[in-house]
Amino acid sequence: MLFMETNILKALNNLSKIKSFKLGELYSGQNRMNNVGIALEYFVRDIFCSSIDVVGLENKDKKYSEHLSYLGNQNNPPDFIVKGGDAVEVKKIGGLVGSIALNSSYPKSKLHSDDVRILQSCKECDGGNWSKKDIIYTVGSVLESKIKTLWFVYGDCYAADREVYEKTFRSISKKVHEIDHLEFTAETNEIAGVRKIDPLGITYLRVRGMWVIDTPHKVFGSLTEFSRESDFSAFVLMLNEKYKSFPKQDRDNIESNSNIKIKSVEIKSPNNPANYLKAKLICFIK
Repeated sequence: MLFMETNILKALNNLSKIKSFKLGELYSGQNRMNNVGIALEYFVRDIFCSSIDVVGLENKDKKYSEHLSYLGNQNNPPDFIVKGGDAVEVKKIGGLVGSIALNSSYPKSKLHSDDVRILQSCKECDGGNWSKKDIIYTVGSVLESKIKTLWFVYGDCYAADREVYEKTFRSISKKVHEIDHLEFTAETNEIAGVRKIDPLGITYLRVRGMWVIDTPHKVFGSLTEFSRESDFSAFVLMLNEKYKSFPKQDRDNIESNSNIKIKSVEIKSPNNPANYLKAKLICFIK
């Protein structure tokens, strides 16, 4: 494993030292932060980059460049990638047990460099010397601009292998293309593209998939000691092998942090629910 300047364990350690989880207070006066979803993404970057107390977006951006090899956009996953390390996708939700809209990108157990839905700049990060990366789904429940619950779930705990989703996508696309009276575009990353819908031939139809997945709390909440009375809760779920792969110093820091609890749990395999996987659930409840 490549050495990482930062990782999820360091981020959780940083998180446990924060006094306020009110995004409005943390990012007041920052024009870019009027959108709560964007503010949440900056918050997650800040705990990874130890920059929560850094003032000014320009100064924060410089700090991010020290620790992150890629910063994404709203339309292409992931939201950022740690240098030499994991990809992170950030999602804001209201209620804990609803669902998350992933838009045109199906759930990922890993981020693959040959994924047609990621940008070339993403593929070239870390020198382009990677074929797949672990991905963390970071899901924040935000009420009235305050983060109430934050889940960090590794994709291989949450999503099946990509062949499962691509098989369904291809099957639906094939059926749509069997409609013989329509004129389809030659290539598209969507389900289909239909040309010349109207008599003038000036209307084009994009047939898109809209992927949705249950929230981590709905899937894994029964493993936790969650209480709605808590001011703030954070949970990290990863397989045992992943936990053991982090530097010993980072594991020691987490294990010696009196505000953090680590539980050994078993979760159903996303590829075969008959099998159970050994995992670590790390909890910080304030």
